[in-house]
Amino acid sequence: MKLNMAEEEDYMSDSFINVQEDIRPGLPMLRQIREARRKEEKQQEANLKNRQKSLKEEERERRDTGLKNALGCENKGFALLQKMGYKSGQALGKSGDGIIEPIPLNVKTGKSGIGHEALLKRKAEEKLESYRRKIHMKNQAEERAAVQFRMRLKNKQDEMKLEGDLKRSQRACQQLDTQKNIQVPREAWYWLKPEEETEEEEEEEEEDEDEYKSEDLSVLEKLQILTGYLREEHLYCIWCGTAYEDKEDLSSNCPGPTSADHD
Repeated sequence: MKLNMAEEEDYMSDSFINVQEDIRPGLPMLRQIREARRKEEKQQEANLKNRQKSLKEEERERRDTGLKNALGCENKGFALLQKMGYKSGQALGKSGDGIIEPIPLNVKTGKSGIGHEALLKRKAEEKLESYRRKIHMKNQAEERAAVQFRMRLKNKQDEMKLEGDLKRSQRACQQLDTQKNIQVPREAWYWLKPEEETEEEEEEEEEDEDEYKSEDLSVLEKLQILTGYLREEHLYCIWCGTAYEDKEDLSSNCPGPTSADHD
């Protein structure tokens, strides 16, 4: 009895006192995380095995499996084709120019009715066509506006040119008439008007009914009349800037009675 007790280790001995426990920080927490992760993985495996497939998934799997497998002799349609001389992998048709692969199966998965996709496509095409028409009309409107602007600008430039030619003609007419001792112009607007006119001169112009009024004639008409007068009376062309010796000299050396003739 004493020997057995002696053989037993003393609880106060170094073998018990010097034992050092593993007290590294965070070690128990790591063990708990590993255990929780292991349990979660086991639970996911069990759920994956026990999970029942939905009806749609089963239908899709069966359909995919059936489409992957070629038709065999057990299929009545394929058996009839074989009796008519068809061989697997051969194109359809008497001349062999038909399709080789079966018509693809397009499964409708949405809840919309038949023809809804075609309706959406047609509406999208109509919307695109309407947008194109609007852009085309906008471009046409911009082109018309640009053309009208250029025409207005050209007309304005032409008017300014006509007015300049008319003033040159009036100035030349006044100088040439004065050289011939003509004191009064044939028409009042043949000469340039002075900047300051007396009231008596204005009243005389209003009372003279036989006289041409400048408001009754356009700038172009005035220019045509005045240049004709200068050519007939003074043998002068404002665009040539030359007084010719006689009518024969004028007709042979002057291009013509208009500005376009001198371009």
